[in-house]
Amino acid sequence: MSDSVRTRGSSKPTGVRASFVVLANRLPVDRVSMPDGSTAWRTSPGGLVTALEPVMRRQGGAWIGWSGAPDEKLDPFEHDGLQLVPIPIKADEVEEYYEGFSNSTLWPLYHDVIAPPEFHREWFDAYVVVNRRFAEFAAEIAEPNAVVWVQDYQLQLVPQMLRELRPDLRIGFFLHVPFPPVELYTQLPWRRRILEGLLGADIVGFQTTGAAQNFVRLVRLRVGHKTHRDTVYLPDGRSVVAKAYPISIDTGYFEELARQPETEARASEIRASLGNPRFVLLGVDRLDYTKGLPQRLRAFGELASEGLLDPADAVFVQVAPPSRERVDQYRRLRDEIDRIVGRINGDVGRIGQPPITYLHSSYPRAEMAALYRAADVMVVTPLRDGMNLVAKEYVATRYLDSGALVLSEFAGAAAELKQAYLVNPYDINGMKATMLKAISDPPKEKSKRMRAMRRQVKEHDIETWARTFLEDLAQVREPHGKRTRPVGDEARPGAASESR
Repeated sequence: MSDSVRTRGSSKPTGVRASFVVLANRLPVDRVSMPDGSTAWRTSPGGLVTALEPVMRRQGGAWIGWSGAPDEKLDPFEHDGLQLVPIPIKADEVEEYYEGFSNSTLWPLYHDVIAPPEFHREWFDAYVVVNRRFAEFAAEIAEPNAVVWVQDYQLQLVPQMLRELRPDLRIGFFLHVPFPPVELYTQLPWRRRILEGLLGADIVGFQTTGAAQNFVRLVRLRVGHKTHRDTVYLPDGRSVVAKAYPISIDTGYFEELARQPETEARASEIRASLGNPRFVLLGVDRLDYTKGLPQRLRAFGELASEGLLDPADAVFVQVAPPSRERVDQYRRLRDEIDRIVGRINGDVGRIGQPPITYLHSSYPRAEMAALYRAADVMVVTPLRDGMNLVAKEYVATRYLDSGALVLSEFAGAAAELKQAYLVNPYDINGMKATMLKAISDPPKEKSKRMRAMRRQVKEHDIETWARTFLEDLAQVREPHGKRTRPVGDEARPGAASESR
């Protein structure tokens, strides 16, 4: 059952202790209004929550995060078996730490500068303040020698701050978004501060090997530490490992959900509501400029306007939940998508048969599973993405080995789902040709591709991701805080290290 919201006066999470602590910008719950007027919580549908929820349940740990409401102080509470510790964030901090430095500086910088990042000193100052607050909460909650797992780009200073407060802890950090190359990262005025913040962790995890290599190279060039392969050697004798841990999904859960009769019935209803076309193409993305929605919709629109696809035979369903609507770039993107969809539907649509169905809202997992089952072709074409769990969710629901996945080369998932129909989302003509191929390929070819991808997501699910990371974290340092160092020649930081 959901818990009612309780305000508190204390600014520290007194009384809560845990041997496993997760820190993330947001708590894994959303606030909902009940029929009697009270306020309660429900589990969030986001990718990070999807990834960590089963891990938290097994570990019985505590999750520190913001409730989503500015200037709100809440007591720690339990929700559906999870111990949650809300952290207060002031209204001006939301504007500067979250909307500012996190989402208008780091987000575009880490996503290939698709939009120009903004650099403001007061934003970074707020980022420092909020990161320190997270570190202080974790320092109070964590039991001696506890494991603390810090999540994502909003909290990159926390590892070093926390290590200064609690050197007994094992600290892991995982970056869910891409990590940029030297040529882009060095634009950041506070580049060394961020790198040193991350080096407070024992393991810094990334979605791809390329991102980990970018980090190690930057540390060597901009901080000056010795490195060898995936290891950074610090002057105090500590070593930090930077490597790839591609995140995944609870594959079994999504397949089980897809197999339920009510899911299949709902999928049939969805196809019927679309006019029972021969082919349903589906996109599911947050409304974000990194997701490549305009390019994708233009490609489909051109296929329809050029007569290569008949809107009576093939329709496109785009689900785009709202995202960061207080940020100007996101409002402009929403207006652009509205115009593109309206123009395409006006130009090639027929009465009662719009070629594009655009849904600007979020849906529960059961409805998403039905949409995945209804779709013949899943189109996942971000301009840059750390991983993209939607691609894996679609594959997990295709238990009959049917369907096709059109996937951007610039999504982290492309490194694992090699049998997808890979595409460069900047190449509109190439995307058109790939969509047509995904539609028209023989069922046997599609089944072969899907079978291989399903094997991949089954063998590398969310449990594998978490277990691998946490096992590696447990081995980084011996009990009682003793450091584990390479043996032989590698025990000397300078031996075989790359040149600075």
